[in-house]
Amino acid sequence: MAEVPVPLCRKNAIVMRNHVSFVSAGTERMLVDFARKSMLGKALQMPDQVRKVLRKMQTEGIFTTLEKVQAKLDQPIPLGYSCAGVVMEAGPRAEGLAVGDRVACGGAGFANHAEFNHIPCNLVVKLPDNVSFEDASCATVGSIAMQGVRQCELHLGESVCVIGLGLLGILAVQMIKASGCRVLGFDPNPARCQLALELGADVAVTEALEATAAAFSEGHGVDAVLITAATKSNEPVTAAGEICRMKGKVVVTGLVGMDIPRDQYYKKELDFRLSLSYGPGRYDPVYEEGGIDYPYGYVRWTEQRNMQAFIDLVAMGKIHPSKLITHRFAFDDALDAYGLLLGKVHEPYLGIVLNYPESDTKVPARRIDLHRTSTSAPSAPAVSFIGCGNFTKAVLLPNLKKLSSVHLRGLCTAGGMNCGETARKENFAFATTDQEEILKDPETNLVFVTTRHDTHSAITEAALKAGKNVFVEKPLAINAEQLDSLEKTLGQSSPRLMVGFNRRFSPHATLLKNYFAKRTTPLMMLYRVNAGTIPRDVWLQDPEIGGGRIVGEGCHFIDFMSFVAGAPVIAVQARCIRTGNSTLVAEDSTNITLEFADGSIGILTYAALGDPTQPKERCEIHGEGSTSVMENFCTTVCSGKLGRKKLSGKQRKGFAEELSAMLECVRTGGPAPIPAEELLNVTRATFAVLEALKSGQLEVLS
Repeated sequence: MAEVPVPLCRKNAIVMRNHVSFVSAGTERMLVDFARKSMLGKALQMPDQVRKVLRKMQTEGIFTTLEKVQAKLDQPIPLGYSCAGVVMEAGPRAEGLAVGDRVACGGAGFANHAEFNHIPCNLVVKLPDNVSFEDASCATVGSIAMQGVRQCELHLGESVCVIGLGLLGILAVQMIKASGCRVLGFDPNPARCQLALELGADVAVTEALEATAAAFSEGHGVDAVLITAATKSNEPVTAAGEICRMKGKVVVTGLVGMDIPRDQYYKKELDFRLSLSYGPGRYDPVYEEGGIDYPYGYVRWTEQRNMQAFIDLVAMGKIHPSKLITHRFAFDDALDAYGLLLGKVHEPYLGIVLNYPESDTKVPARRIDLHRTSTSAPSAPAVSFIGCGNFTKAVLLPNLKKLSSVHLRGLCTAGGMNCGETARKENFAFATTDQEEILKDPETNLVFVTTRHDTHSAITEAALKAGKNVFVEKPLAINAEQLDSLEKTLGQSSPRLMVGFNRRFSPHATLLKNYFAKRTTPLMMLYRVNAGTIPRDVWLQDPEIGGGRIVGEGCHFIDFMSFVAGAPVIAVQARCIRTGNSTLVAEDSTNITLEFADGSIGILTYAALGDPTQPKERCEIHGEGSTSVMENFCTTVCSGKLGRKKLSGKQRKGFAEELSAMLECVRTGGPAPIPAEELLNVTRATFAVLEALKSGQLEVLS
């Protein structure tokens, strides 16, 4: 249990106050069991992730990788995904929803066991007056059962067997009966068989399933089998094949062994299907988080429409969720509910709900004061963060905490749980989901902006106007309009601005710049990035959200070469590979030629098609009869007329050094670590690359 700030309400979402939330015994017990495992136990369950970690160790080193893994594993996971309550706030794009509406909500990570939840509009359905909050709290669980029933594609009068008469199974029994079909239930627990009979099953047995199914179907076999059991055993799948008729259907909703007995399924030509959670839209961030619905005529039953259909059946008296609820706990006693799940209390259970206390009709303040922090150094920068994703937790905060005399003030994220728990762990003075709390905090004199790319420029402008020094993660902006606006603000404000171009602060970058400092000729620089693929539907690839990979990451390498050359970019040419593969973004495999003001040339090869097990970055620099080669910020070797130099060791990308430089300038009142004109030039160069890819021409920077 944790006290956290109320989440922020976004444009296409609501903030709701919970009245009742439903505990999903199977899913939540599995999550809790996993969380209690040791790192070795977790690794054994995730071999694919282990392979990724081993590859990362090869390129970034053991300790750096382990720090990132630990930061990822330490992130708390909110429990719950089905609840009901009242709308307290509605975003402008949450069409059809208004403050005061009674609603059922779903979604892992959204419909949490919490007093207040932020729910995207596609995961919300309104409630009729005759449906109680308790019944409605089961809507998401009910939609899982409903999607399984839909996958059976039943017709009036058909016979169906439901294997596993737990919560999902008995809900499915009621739906199948409402569809005009006959239902045979199977479960080794006699009490659950009896409950299934009371709620509509025609027959329910604890044994002799094959013989019972033969009699139930007059020897033909049942038309469909819906498996809602939870077991590692393959027995449910085997039994389903035995009792199903020729050309029948077997649908798996539960978590069971799926070693399909081929001979049995082949000779009957059975149709084996899986059921996707609540229905179409699940695991699609464009649908769930973006609020983009599927066309009704093409996708009749989405997860939201399944939830609505479930609520309609409850309203008609066809389904009775409350009859499945065996335990009710006050929210303050929620840990007792998990004691029951984990076997600390030995008594049978089926449905478990948490009831929330009546509270004020207003949304509480979105700030929680945790403690008063102080430092012995009066000039210590007072640091606040707006945004706290994986990079912030795994890289920025660990490196920042290693530096002396830093005062962590406020942490702001849109989600209350991430904000509250991270603020406690990292020892911030307060946690908030309202960025204005950071900007108006009189003690904060350095704001880190580590939010989604499309928000960087606006938050940075607001912080500068509030008189705060700003460290913003790259990119500074994702389009020219944002950058122009920010440039005007920079001209009108005195606080310092820093962008997270960490590579120029690496000891390897310093060595290269100093090595070529006395050159009399321009440089020829070749920077190769083995970037790996990122799917097209990831937010980073959206030009309006992430800006794409050239803007979002390519800026690092342009800045590195600009730093070493000591000159701005003046012109750009670019070509990319057209693979014909619709899952790949063309600009992810791009060759970029950069011309610098001193005559130097930089060639950036940004490749998404390479072997991901190979090191990510390599830079060759030639000039003044000398050559330098930097290998992934682990080794740099310089040789030639300018002498021989070498630097090697663990990977050092400059994160600690860039943070130290920014803190020092805030502490002493000195100039920003990177001049503003360089930040603007590098960002404009990334925009010029995109234009060059479109035009096929040389793009000259103004």
